[in-house]
Amino acid sequence: MWLLIFTFLLTSAAAQEGSSKFLGDEECRPHSQPWQVALFERGRFNCGASLISPYWVLSAAHCHTSNMMARLGEHNLRKRDGPEQLRAVSRLIPHPRYEARSHLHDLMLVRLRRPARLSPQVRPVPLPSRCPQPGESCVVSGWGLVSDTEPETTGSRESQVNLPDTLHCANISVIPAESCSKDYASHLMSTMVCAGVEGGGTNSCEGDSGGPLVCGGVLQGIVSWGDVPCDSTTKPGVYTKVCSYLEWIRDTMKRN
Repeated sequence: MWLLIFTFLLTSAAAQEGSSKFLGDEECRPHSQPWQVALFERGRFNCGASLISPYWVLSAAHCHTSNMMARLGEHNLRKRDGPEQLRAVSRLIPHPRYEARSHLHDLMLVRLRRPARLSPQVRPVPLPSRCPQPGESCVVSGWGLVSDTEPETTGSRESQVNLPDTLHCANISVIPAESCSKDYASHLMSTMVCAGVEGGGTNSCEGDSGGPLVCGGVLQGIVSWGDVPCDSTTKPGVYTKVCSYLEWIRDTMKRN
């Protein structure tokens, strides 16, 4: 059922007509997304997030868990190349009206115990001053599942899904709400935004929850949910629309 929470998948499913070539996922240029944060629970990767100030990280409410640590300046989660920073978390503040069943208000502020040390590899992403526009180009990033789709010798397609060590990126666009509502009926709310590519092929999948949807250099979305199975659906991913929560985000940071 699509109501299961899924995250961002940098994948592959589109093929050129009459050809066996498939579009593959792409590893991000190292540290090209300096706001990307990896959240860990007891040493195990749990969710993505975005650095929005030296002390604050923004993620999805459904990522809430105990014993959370934040890793900044990461590219390969299994290797250290210098700019990584480990930070303990002092507070987790999910939106007070978050509803797990409907995914409504799926965002959470995470306060770091010590501030991030800002550098070219660790830098906050600006919050938006306007809401995202249909057709606007965006980038999503995360360490979630990627799908390698290759033809078998018989000519059929075989998709293998795996978790990468390195941060992956994909270029997608904001999907008009009217179009996305056709895919998700009455489940799409005004505080959500859809993004993907025409015809599918880049979608949501397990592992990138809470990660950033960055459009025009600002944070417009938080990876929230989507259709399943995520490696074959043609429906777009659904993101928490950050512009709908600017007052809550700023007020909460001031109070804490």
